[in-house]
Amino acid sequence: MGTVYSQLSIEERRRIERWRHARVPVREMARVLKRSKATINRELKRNYFSDPCLPKCDGYYCASAHRKAADRRARQRKLIRYPQLRECVVEWLKNGWTPEQIGNRMIYEGAMLRVCQETIYRYIYAQEGMTDELWWYLPEHRMCRRPRRARKRQAPKFDCDVSIPFRPDDVAHRRQFGHWEGD
Repeated sequence: MGTVYSQLSIEERRRIERWRHARVPVREMARVLKRSKATINRELKRNYFSDPCLPKCDGYYCASAHRKAADRRARQRKLIRYPQLRECVVEWLKNGWTPEQIGNRMIYEGAMLRVCQETIYRYIYAQEGMTDELWWYLPEHRMCRRPRRARKRQAPKFDCDVSIPFRPDDVAHRRQFGHWEGD
């Protein structure tokens, strides 16, 4: 997973529509667009236009596909859909609460509308949150988010240089008090 996924643009969708009408294979579309075959197949399946009143107009159309994709992305963003929830979350952030505390407090209070910490972080680092500079209210004031699973390895707790076979002679012979394991 070294590359970052980007959404299909309207130009790519126009090309897919033309190729679809020309009956170009999906594999060839994917090769030219430098995308996965699964991406093209998913695009054709998800954004297929069908209307029961107009059965002859069924098919893939780039304008309707782009609108459907934009609607799906907007529908999934809870803090954009519910402004009163967003105002509540932003107020708590400005009062010094972390996203973890906000999410857990909503669960504890049994709020009808609630969000998890990941939703809050995504909103903070999205375009809307960056314009309001909400990252400043986080504990570490990070403008860019660190990857969740790419943490640094911790140093070993015991020094590996001193091993039992390489201990000093007076310790090895146990002549003094304190050189025994039990004391």
